[in-house]
Amino acid sequence: MRLLLLAAGGGAIGAGLRFLVNQAFARPEIDNGVLAFPYATLTVNVVGSFLMGAIVVWFGERFGSDPALRTFLATGILGGFTTFSAFSMDAFSLYVDRGSSLALTYVLLSVALSIGGLVLGLAATRWVLQ
Repeated sequence: MRLLLLAAGGGAIGAGLRFLVNQAFARPEIDNGVLAFPYATLTVNVVGSFLMGAIVVWFGERFGSDPALRTFLATGILGGFTTFSAFSMDAFSLYVDRGSSLALTYVLLSVALSIGGLVLGLAATRWVLQ
């Protein structure tokens, strides 16, 4: 239960930080029905991935593998800020531990299936709402 509360509390902080980044860019994601370049999303994904790397090294060397601290920071704050940081860490870990072909397979499957899932979700919801 403690780890769940740490993840939830960190997630609230991360979501708030993501909101602030979106506000900092202060431009609509959709301009006249066309998606503008998602600078805010790109920013949180890149910053979140950088912070995931920094947290893994810094806190791993300073505090060991404290599950409470890792849950609060990585799963909670960065998970609320962006789940792309976890994806980046998984892809890099696969590369280091299992080789480039498995890591590339994971990256390609993640991107293709996630976009495919989005398209299917859009289509299914539109179909239900008709």
